[in-house]
Amino acid sequence: MAKQEQTQEIAQLKDIIAHAKEYGFVYPSSEIYDGLQAVYDYGAYGVELKNNLKRLWWETMTRLNDNVVGIDSSIFMHPTTWKASGHVDSFNDPMIDNKDSKKRYRADVLIEEKAARLEKEGKLEEAQQLLAAMGRLLEAEDLAGVRDLIINEEINCPISGTSNWTEVRQFNLMFSTQVGSVAEDSSTIYLRPETAQGIFVNFLNVQKTARMKVPFGIAQIGKAFRNEIVARQFIFRMREFEQMEMQFFVRPGSEMEWYQQWAEARVKWHKALGIPESKIRTHDHEKLAHYANAAMDIEYDFPFGFKEVEGIHSRTDFDLKQHQEFSKKKQQYFDPEVNQNYIPYVIETSIGADRLFLMTLCNAFVDEEKDGKSRTYLKFHPAIAPVKAAILPLTKKDGLPEKAKEIVDALKYDFNIIYEEAASIGKRYTRQDLIGTPFCIAVDHQTLEDNTVTIRHRDTTEQERVAISDLHGRLGEACSFRRVFEKI
Repeated sequence: MAKQEQTQEIAQLKDIIAHAKEYGFVYPSSEIYDGLQAVYDYGAYGVELKNNLKRLWWETMTRLNDNVVGIDSSIFMHPTTWKASGHVDSFNDPMIDNKDSKKRYRADVLIEEKAARLEKEGKLEEAQQLLAAMGRLLEAEDLAGVRDLIINEEINCPISGTSNWTEVRQFNLMFSTQVGSVAEDSSTIYLRPETAQGIFVNFLNVQKTARMKVPFGIAQIGKAFRNEIVARQFIFRMREFEQMEMQFFVRPGSEMEWYQQWAEARVKWHKALGIPESKIRTHDHEKLAHYANAAMDIEYDFPFGFKEVEGIHSRTDFDLKQHQEFSKKKQQYFDPEVNQNYIPYVIETSIGADRLFLMTLCNAFVDEEKDGKSRTYLKFHPAIAPVKAAILPLTKKDGLPEKAKEIVDALKYDFNIIYEEAASIGKRYTRQDLIGTPFCIAVDHQTLEDNTVTIRHRDTTEQERVAISDLHGRLGEACSFRRVFEKI
């Protein structure tokens, strides 16, 4: 039974990946040259969906919280930044190679996938024990023990099917490059592996220029780069990806209260997007990062199991203290309420824009049988749907295209609108369903008589007649971010 469920889940993921490519959401990068592993491009509808998700996150953070402001720091940073943060010395993943397939894997991911399979089989206690054992071994840096665990658990290479494993070795994930006009004068710098450090080194700049008082947060959306060896599960793990992070600076001693508050707020945000209770959960970290005194993941039940979408971390004062030590410049805040200088503690919320995109796509993908007919559509919340409405003249003559284009002109400044006149109205409805357009607006001969149109609703396929003058208000109401904000 478990084997059959696993096969169905793999098939579902393949269907979603195929759908994403065929309907303009995600393509393999430089595909005409056979692609580049773990790098993807977003298509016409994918970029709209991703931008909508990023804008919704940004406005949630900066508009709904009057003590959170934004920043956009550079990808390149002074190399000492990464020495101070610990990335140069300890930003590693445990890697293992299969001697038969010649494929390299992350040892911890192999074990996590085995735990996910056990959980799917109803063996929750065994799964938890396996993850706990892995956590203890990684904490102790016992890489030989990690290899023994993989072999004892009979974890085989997915390609060769064998357990002919090499030793486990640590692999630094940072990409390095050279900066300088000539090779002799160039120095090594890094593509940032996370966006958080750009916030920390600008802590005082933002605090002073934005006139912020602790507690306050700094939000950022930006690219990050990691030399991931394991490239599976579509866009879940990539070498070039986008992060949406917020670092919230608090008075020492109040961090756990803020940690719980932000964890609850972020879970509520995901549910407001339409993620069902059964598909989302939180998971406290077994092994804490060197900078944290508390950490949890918000996980979504992807076709390949529950995996992290967002992390909530209490980072203590580690980052600012490290940058103070390495830069020799004070990173302290004077708090007038307690008449004291201190280095603030930090609560971090960090979500991958690409993982959020994949979660949204998986959650929206509906393949159902109705009235003896199969139907596939993407059930996006109207606020984040790539296209808000399609304007469809019933025929290409009798003045209907001209009338339809008048409606497009009236709506296009406020909504992403598609105009389409090719093929039958039924086929056009189907095409819009496949990209997740919530509303199709049909222009027919009655429209010329009374200025009304037919709105067809994606989720129910129900239709209603409305006045053209009401369209802007109807779309504005349904597609507003306010519909999401009301549930937070």
